[in-house]
This record gives sequence, structure tokens and C-alpha cells, in this order.
Amino acid sequence: MVIRGSHSNARRQGALMIDLLAALALLLGALLPLAYHLAAEKRLARTIYQRALAVEIVDGELEVLAAGEWRAYAPGTHRYLVRAASATNLPPGEFQLVVVSNRVRLAWQPAVKGHGGPVVREVGVR
Repeated sequence: MVIRGSHSNARRQGALMIDLLAALALLLGALLPLAYHLAAEKRLARTIYQRALAVEIVDGELEVLAAGEWRAYAPGTHRYLVRAASATNLPPGEFQLVVVSNRVRLAWQPAVKGHGGPVVREVGVR
């Protein structure tokens, strides 16, 4: 005894499976670039935040140094410890203070590339 409906039913199921796979491929083709874009945008936002934070800290510390705090340092290059609590949000790196006769330079140098880049500010002092 041959059942005619089972053969056409199997064909229908096969066609539905192919349609499902094609739809899944199209969906993945659209979502993967979107996911990559979102991840790249997240990295960019973190980099911009870290750069802005380093600029704010360097500017604030340089104001304190220019107001007279620079006199506590001998001429030369020094590792500078910042007082800002927000410095904990920066990636690993260091602040460096350079004192020359009439100039003070404060720089932030991240230890890893792609985390905001170096920030350098310099001011004349008397």
C-alpha cells in the first residue's frame, strides 16, 4: 500500500527547511555587521571618555601646579601622583611632571594604545 500524501508532505517539509535556512542566513547577514558596529562604537565611546577624563585631570592638576605647587618640585622630570578620585577610571598609565626654569609640563601617557592617547599641557611660571 502506497500513501501518496507522505511524499508530497516530505517535499513540503524540505522546502520549508530550505526557506528557514535562507531566512536565517539573511538574518545573520544583517545582524553580524550591526553587532560589529555596536562593539566598535562602544570601544570608541570608551576611548573618548578616557581621553576627556585625562584632559580634565591634567588641566585641573596643572592649575594647582601653576598656582605655586610647582615650587615643591626640583627641576627635572618627576612621576606625578594625582589627587583626583576619577583617575581610577583611567587605564593603566602614568602622569609625568617636567619642571624647567620657567615652564611646567604635565603629561598623561597611557600604557596601552587605543585608550585615549597621551595628553600634554604646559604653562609658563614665575
